[in-house]
Amino acid sequence: MVRPRYGFDAPPFLIGLTVASLLMLAGGIIGFALGGWVVGLWPLFFAAYFAAAAALYLHATRWGKFAVWAEILDGLALRGDERVLDLGCGRGAVLIAVAQRLTTGTASGADLWRSADQSGNAEKVTRANAEAAGVSDRVSLDTADMTALPYPDESFDLVVSSLAIHNIQPAAGRLRALDEALRVLRPGGRLVIADINAAPAYRTHLAERGLSPTLRPLGWRMWYGGPWVAATLVTASKP
Repeated sequence: MVRPRYGFDAPPFLIGLTVASLLMLAGGIIGFALGGWVVGLWPLFFAAYFAAAAALYLHATRWGKFAVWAEILDGLALRGDERVLDLGCGRGAVLIAVAQRLTTGTASGADLWRSADQSGNAEKVTRANAEAAGVSDRVSLDTADMTALPYPDESFDLVVSSLAIHNIQPAAGRLRALDEALRVLRPGGRLVIADINAAPAYRTHLAERGLSPTLRPLGWRMWYGGPWVAATLVTASKP
């Protein structure tokens, strides 16, 4: 049986943490050999630090985010007939989890399919994952820029996004993506975004648009290297 394969989030960062740990380990060993504890201790300390950060990152991208998003989606108590949009859907981890909770509804995924944001990111991979999960009949995919979505106004009951909007540069582009999400969201529809670093700015922007957004830390299962790179959930309902 073929199972969906979701890759790794932002693989250059995981590789960087792993390489840093190995380099510090090598430096510590050499330091001990040449200068004893005084020279070798600090590189070993940093080797342990980077190794722990890499382990947290690996857990978040391979296991943690799936458990957290399952809880988020269960908490939404979907009826099953919603039209849902996943901004920056990548290889479909959240998109497919949404589709599995739908019956007559549909889940649309929009992405630019950049492998720097997720390893092996490609529309055909996401489509194959949807087929493997048995939800291809409820999933559609579009190559689309989050700052200029190709959907009519008020098209969706729910817009979700996981660790995607922060990739937009500059910051003004991230705010345009939020405005686009609101544009395609019907009145009374819900916006649910998990992201790092920029979440407080999202709350401020949504409040300026007349919404009442809330922030909630998502905990250690979505620490991408440590608590200083932690995911936060932003939720709001469109008036």
